[in-house]
Amino acid sequence: MGGTGSRGRAERRSAGALESEVLAALWATERPLTPAEIQAEIDGGLAYNTVHTILKRLYDKGLVLRDADGRRGAYRPAKNAAELTAAAMHEALDRGPDPIAALQQFVTGLSPEEEHALRELLAGGGA
Repeated sequence: MGGTGSRGRAERRSAGALESEVLAALWATERPLTPAEIQAEIDGGLAYNTVHTILKRLYDKGLVLRDADGRRGAYRPAKNAAELTAAAMHEALDRGPDPIAALQQFVTGLSPEEEHALRELLAGGGA
């Protein structure tokens, strides 16, 4: 959320932070939302046009879908949060010169809870 900077001016949120907020609002409901509904849900003083621009960017990236059946201009997420995170992890591994080394570094940084869950998944105990 945007706060107030040291000189009393509102701090601007990055496009990535705004995209994350819009996706979070969409993930929090089971139905498509209009830009006005998302604007109200975020409640961060964003202009309607800003929300609409963020939705267009997310649509262009394939992260949201426009609702063709119901209300005009309603959006829903193309993937849930876990699917989006997993896709980002795969992309990160694919970008590096040594994906196995990157995976090793990632795994060594897991919390005990995360490590336990990973071991369960690898053993076939969850999915």
